[in-house]
Amino acid sequence: MPVSTRPLPGTTIDPLYPETDGEPMGEGAFHLAAILHLYDALSRLFELREDVYVAADMFVYYEQGNPSAKRAPDVMVAKGVMGNHPRQSFRTWEEGVVPAVVFEVTSKKTRDEDEKVKKIEYAMMGVAEYFLFDPEGLGMESPLRGFRLRDGQYAPLPDDTAGRMASRELGLTLEVEGPLLRLIDPRTGRRLMTYSELADVAEEAEEAKRRAAELEAELARLRAAQDT
Repeated sequence: MPVSTRPLPGTTIDPLYPETDGEPMGEGAFHLAAILHLYDALSRLFELREDVYVAADMFVYYEQGNPSAKRAPDVMVAKGVMGNHPRQSFRTWEEGVVPAVVFEVTSKKTRDEDEKVKKIEYAMMGVAEYFLFDPEGLGMESPLRGFRLRDGQYAPLPDDTAGRMASRELGLTLEVEGPLLRLIDPRTGRRLMTYSELADVAEEAEEAKRRAAELEAELARLRAAQDT
């Protein structure tokens, strides 16, 4: 079988579809922390999946030849892609798919656009699930709102009595915990840990191991002293 020399999706540089607009994010600490947490947890979950791509604040171009037809979701998950390699941007005609799930971490500054304009555009693109999360809880009735695409329009997703919401596309449960949106494996009830949280756990385990070794050495010294 001949080897394809076609560039991987999203890897070519095309001035018509720049990877940045040069504008800073311009959001607060809560907003940034929520984005980084989601991106980190989802990246770790899908790190071994070559057909799933997770991105944050990356331009999604959804109409070839029209560079103004773009969005930069705070966090997105695309399924059915040809590799999870780094990309310059996500161009749907190259990928053959659109993002399956989009998260927008909303604020007073962006809420109107997130709830109206982006909601319409993501539905038009065919994004299966759209979630809005307000880490400060200042504007929406609930800090978490979710929608699933049905017949070309978004229908609200229900939450349970604890405010948790299920994502069919991700196979996860979403739960608000302060300024973070936690991801939970419904099979185990455990929260997905980020790389940094795993590093903290490993460090704590190593410290506990060190203390246990010191205690064991001290007990051995005391036993030796009693025997003399």
